[in-house]
Amino acid sequence: MRLVALFSAGLAVLPYAVSAQKSVFAHIVVGNTAAHSVTTWGTDISLAQAAGIDAFVLNIGLGDTNTPGQVANAFSAAEAAGSTFKLFFAFDYLGGPSGAWPATGDFPNSVVSFVNKYKTSPAYFKFNNLPFVSTFEGTGNVNDWAQGGPIRSGTGGVYFVPDWTSLGPGGITGVSDKIDGAFNFDMWPEGAHNKTADVDKAWQGALGQKSYMMGVSPWFFHSATGFGPNWLWRGDDLWADSWAQTLDVNPQFVQIVTWNDYAEATYIGPLHDPSEIAAGSGQYVNNMPHDSWRDFLPYYIGKFKNSPPAIDRDQMQFWYRLAPASAGSTCGVTANNPNQGQQALPPDAVLQDGVFFSALLKADAKVTVQIGSGPLVSFDGKQGINHWSTPFNGNTGAPVFSIVRDGVTVNSGKGAAIEANTNLPSGCANYNAWVGSF
Repeated sequence: MRLVALFSAGLAVLPYAVSAQKSVFAHIVVGNTAAHSVTTWGTDISLAQAAGIDAFVLNIGLGDTNTPGQVANAFSAAEAAGSTFKLFFAFDYLGGPSGAWPATGDFPNSVVSFVNKYKTSPAYFKFNNLPFVSTFEGTGNVNDWAQGGPIRSGTGGVYFVPDWTSLGPGGITGVSDKIDGAFNFDMWPEGAHNKTADVDKAWQGALGQKSYMMGVSPWFFHSATGFGPNWLWRGDDLWADSWAQTLDVNPQFVQIVTWNDYAEATYIGPLHDPSEIAAGSGQYVNNMPHDSWRDFLPYYIGKFKNSPPAIDRDQMQFWYRLAPASAGSTCGVTANNPNQGQQALPPDAVLQDGVFFSALLKADAKVTVQIGSGPLVSFDGKQGINHWSTPFNGNTGAPVFSIVRDGVTVNSGKGAAIEANTNLPSGCANYNAWVGSF
């Protein structure tokens, strides 16, 4: 049984330059939006705005024929919504069918052409009056981003905060003259450990006065076919822990990874069309909603920006796998990624068989959980955000979560049933999370 009390302390005071303009973004894989219309983009934008998110990071790969039309749809939707919600590009140097992005060239085949086409849109996110730009890797092209280099000169300037995580905090200092900040994509723990803020602080320290963009992700289970071995990292308490760590790290920007990467089980947005799920991942994603992970974002984001909204009602969110990690075949899935030099481990050596749940309380209360006919477990909740977990302990059935104040149940809800064995027809264990709330 694990108890974590969140956000009881004030913001840490750090010796780094932090502008008053703190922002929170959500990473959206444009390659997973082939069935989107302008209306669909509008729905996503409305949901993100309601959660307190400031902008979508449009991850785009070179040579994806879906990209130009869907980027146009996204900007049309954002402009139609009044451009209060923003968009900006993260050029994916590893994920596109045509490889790394050239600095210059005709649209849609270069960084400069994309930035120039959309930088004047009122919906394009700007920082220090410059179009904000990021990447997914691209360390072989660092010189394209040099001061006076082809991208900055070809666009009239950008505010550049790349994900060059493969360089590490030590390596980023060697290219600091080419960047305005950095985004660290290393947001999942290795092995049977929970995430700490140590790596974020190392990046922040290496950047000095430059902007740091911290990643926050709820889960990770890569399940697509055709991309090598599938793997997972421990999710469990990750969503709650990471938001607490944003207060400790106090970065300039936070990027939520992701809005719609179904194949890696990191999505917090809705699934609009099954055709947008990568091959091989459908059995793990269908009937496994993650929308409720957005429910507390207005409070998390407000707290990060030092302006949390008032808590006017009691709420809970909860997430868990629907069977023990040892139930069903691994179907080749390992914990950790050997391709990244990590030791491959059995999933059940890393994942905790338990339910993970948070309560946003307007006043102190008892919070209880009961899995099926198992024992009732009670926790002392404090006003504000609280987070706990409790193990399956062999119990099956639907967990029931309740908030009890002064002996009266003021709110309660039931989750999807936990089974003793995998419920996938293939016999494969499903390491994705089911997420609910009330």
